[in-house]
Amino acid sequence: MAVLENLEPSRVFHYFEEIANIPHGSYHTKEISDYLAAFAVSHGLKYRQDEANNVIIWKDAAPGYENAPAVILQGHCDMVCEKVPDSNHDFTKDPLELMVEGDYITANGTTLGGDDGIAVAYALAILEDNSLRHPPLEVVITTDEEVGLLGAAALDMSDLKGKFLINMDSEEEGYLCVGCAGGLGAACELEVTYVAITGTKLEITIDGLVGGHSGAEIDKNRANANKLMGRFLYELGQKTEYMLASLEGGTKGNAITRTATAVIVVEPGREAEVQEAAAILEKHLRKEYSGSDEGITIHCRNLGSGEADVLHPISREKVVFLLNFAPWGVQKMSGDIPGLVETSANPGILKLDAEKFLLDVSIRSSVGSAKEAVAEKVRYLTEFLGGICTVGEGYPAWEYRKDSALREIMKETYAEMFGKEPVVNAIHAGLECGLFYEKSPELDCVSFGPDMKDIHTTEEKLSISSTERMWRYLLKVLERIK
Repeated sequence: MAVLENLEPSRVFHYFEEIANIPHGSYHTKEISDYLAAFAVSHGLKYRQDEANNVIIWKDAAPGYENAPAVILQGHCDMVCEKVPDSNHDFTKDPLELMVEGDYITANGTTLGGDDGIAVAYALAILEDNSLRHPPLEVVITTDEEVGLLGAAALDMSDLKGKFLINMDSEEEGYLCVGCAGGLGAACELEVTYVAITGTKLEITIDGLVGGHSGAEIDKNRANANKLMGRFLYELGQKTEYMLASLEGGTKGNAITRTATAVIVVEPGREAEVQEAAAILEKHLRKEYSGSDEGITIHCRNLGSGEADVLHPISREKVVFLLNFAPWGVQKMSGDIPGLVETSANPGILKLDAEKFLLDVSIRSSVGSAKEAVAEKVRYLTEFLGGICTVGEGYPAWEYRKDSALREIMKETYAEMFGKEPVVNAIHAGLECGLFYEKSPELDCVSFGPDMKDIHTTEEKLSISSTERMWRYLLKVLERIK
């Protein structure tokens, strides 16, 4: 039985639930892409599916709109895959377990994929309904947005005619986004060596963090578990001798890390010193993050005694040093737009393997030179420690456009429908509009969307009532573009 069948608008939620039944995590988008292609075929619509699994679907103008400018409706079909620690959900084959809680749709123990499944649902509901009034439509559904806007980067736009682009990847009703930060990733590698010792193995787990989007939530004073682990290992080393056997944290570069785990080895009899250090730091962190992330916990579990391969002391110090000094959080606020983060960094993924310590840092900025400067800082720090740092090409910022006919139409429509002006802003997160704008500078772009909470986390929620309001709003905007 469909969970969302009694919700309005019915066809939007019908398609949202169909999408939720198809595994569509980043890098695993072939099945959802084929579903979109099959939808186009079954509805007699022209489409194109490329090697990156992007899908473009064309729909002719409604009667009376033949001479209206073509509009690109755009969203992405991949989702961030996060689950609670005790979940057995397999994102490569299991459907999401949707639930309705009051005004919100959520998923049981996993991310919801409202970012950006709701855009796909909106688009499909419009494409199937021939009673709607709208200009010629070019629906562009991209892939792998959550892992670096890869689908948009690979997209060939040569057969697109639209000069207006409505991106449906924003998460707050009443806000029209007209600019975004650019970003890039810096992958740090330190070669490490191991020695074999005998002692008591202790597993240290830092969790209970709120996490969140490393752009949208970077200024909310939330902690990063990778950085906290670096702090714990440094402070522990000031109090007692230990060796480091394993270390990992985070799975997504664009998510604030919620959990990090290390296995250390100490001499028998020193277990209590580690327990005390963990308890003291946990107390301090809960106070430091009061009001934003006070649920932080540091668990210490005894794994027993025996032989273990541990990092050579020099390797260990380099790892701890890099973790402590890698840039994290807001680096600079915008001087032009009040309240907007200009530049930030998020060490989202760390992993210690048999030969290397790996740390991935996601860097964002609406100013290109500032983005490059932080990347160079990460590179300099890594190379100073004898490692290598590979900086990716990244994606461009979407710069504010002073003259925008689409923005004015969307502002006026919102004010007429809801009796108040929308907020026009820029965001500190990557949107595909930057890549589309780079490829086609004449594009007039605006991003909007319904209310969502805690995207990229297992607490992700989509507002039902806001989805309905923004559906009516989107239809009215399309009706006015004539």
